[in-house]
Amino acid sequence: MKLSTDNYKGVRDFYPSDYRVLEYIFDTWKKVLKKYGYEQYDASPLEYAEIYKQKSGEEIVNEQTYTFTDKGGREISLRPEMTPTVARMVAKKHREMSYPLRWFSIPNVFRYERPQKGRLREHWQLNVDMFGMDSVYAETELIQIAYDILITFGLTDSQFVIKLNNRKMLNAFFDSTSLSDDQKHKVIKLLDRKNKVDNFDELLKDIAGRDFVYNPEIDEETQAVLDLLSKRGITNIEFDPYMVRGFDYYNGLIFEIFDTSPANNRSVFGGGRYNNLTHIFSDDSVPAIGFGMGDVTLRDVLETYDLLPTFDSTVDVYLASLHENFIEPTMTLADDLRKEGLKVIVDFSGRKVGDLIKKAVTKGSRYFAAIGDDEIHTSKLILKHLSTKKEKKLKFKHISTFVKKNS
Repeated sequence: MKLSTDNYKGVRDFYPSDYRVLEYIFDTWKKVLKKYGYEQYDASPLEYAEIYKQKSGEEIVNEQTYTFTDKGGREISLRPEMTPTVARMVAKKHREMSYPLRWFSIPNVFRYERPQKGRLREHWQLNVDMFGMDSVYAETELIQIAYDILITFGLTDSQFVIKLNNRKMLNAFFDSTSLSDDQKHKVIKLLDRKNKVDNFDELLKDIAGRDFVYNPEIDEETQAVLDLLSKRGITNIEFDPYMVRGFDYYNGLIFEIFDTSPANNRSVFGGGRYNNLTHIFSDDSVPAIGFGMGDVTLRDVLETYDLLPTFDSTVDVYLASLHENFIEPTMTLADDLRKEGLKVIVDFSGRKVGDLIKKAVTKGSRYFAAIGDDEIHTSKLILKHLSTKKEKKLKFKHISTFVKKNS
């Protein structure tokens, strides 16, 4: 019996055309982060399961985490998110660090959930974090970076909105009520799903056991961030008292960015302050704020607004040997061109020229040349531009200069 060629449900294969899109997303992320002086880090996707049980939230741990027991009897998880990992890394060497830390990573993360538009069982996620700075200026910088990333991808202010809230304000509000801890927890989880349920008021009443009014005013800290962002020219931003974000470790300002298109009206990414997360690893708490942005939802946004670029040719010159006697000198020419910085494919299949040209086109090459007896003896060839169909006869030693000049 033959094995199925289907991949595991909710994960992806990246063929070269798909990987070019992923690489473009990664490169753009990195370009923006490096402008702000952020350094890249990484870690294994395997973590002890207990770090998620401590702070990530019941839904993540009980329903969405891939967890198994290894051969040593240890409970291990494939990371569903990166924040506990980076908090562990900082806690491990926090006395050696020079703060504030400005770090980013692009990890592969895994969650067992129902695959749907914008949400799979694995994805790549940009994580951006600042450690060691408890200040509204840190919040402002992180949100400015998030804004800058979307602008760099080509979005305009009208195509997304940044929503802010504050978990400190939320917690203070609930502490002023007579709700039990269990009721508070359920209300916060309901608020997190407010836009996904039709009977929000009814569910809220069921949890609270009575009519329950939730209408807090904006707090001073959140207003300060709004003002600072406005001074930076970022005005597509608003206070949303119903936005809570799902992770239990948030304990300050939180934010999410939403696509405003009806075709993709959902949260694109978000983050917030989590000052106490390193405390689960050591007695010292390091203030921190960060956000995550997934490649799946981001690609949906870019496709919605037709912002994915037409990618440059991946090959400069496609050299085809017309006979096996010419393969070796063709490979030598290709080596010389590569030393000059060109990207060159050598085709030694011996097919007809028409078929070779079609193959060069499918490989995205800009130029094509066939190498036969005349080319070898004269050290000249006819270089064909595959888009314009124009041809140019060149000496071997002039090929590199010509291609670079006409790139």
